[in-house]
Amino acid sequence: DSAEGADMLMVKPGMPYLDIIRRLKDNTNLPIAAYHVSGEYAMIKAACERGWLNEKDVVLETLMCFKRAGADIILTYYAKQAAQWMKDDGLI
Repeated sequence: DSAEGADMLMVKPGMPYLDIIRRLKDNTNLPIAAYHVSGEYAMIKAACERGWLNEKDVVLETLMCFKRAGADIILTYYAKQAAQWMKDDGLI
């Protein structure tokens, strides 16, 4: 992709490929995007609706994992909600 002139590299689905995000980050100067796909969103939603997980905690931890792995850009269906949670917590 980079040899063909890509402006960024995207990894999707993001959660199972954190190691790939890290390898790309370590081996290119292009921005790395992680796509938190709809299936990952649905898994978290389903577990939270059943009371198995705390939605805010697991979502913010998931997004932090993408960042720690090296993602410069994170695309997620939780964007608006995560931004509100971070604002409410004084993180942004």
